[in-house]
Amino acid sequence: MREEIRNFIAETAFSDPSVIKDDTLIFDEGIFDSMGLLGLINFLESEFNVVTEDTELQEENFGSVERIACFIKKKGAA
Repeated sequence: MREEIRNFIAETAFSDPSVIKDDTLIFDEGIFDSMGLLGLINFLESEFNVVTEDTELQEENFGSVERIACFIKKKGAA
């Protein structure tokens, strides 16, 4: 799952997947912005059947590959 997330982020941001670690803060590092987040939400919905509520759009859920993976597990989709 983490590899799929990492590859999506890298592909979307035109970045090398090897520079994106599980704990890389993708927004703080400038890898993703709000448009990237929208794409990520769509990706999670299609790949992992995760429906994200507006109240869940927080950095604690989407700030890194690790946080995204935990969010997916919490939603029971993994």
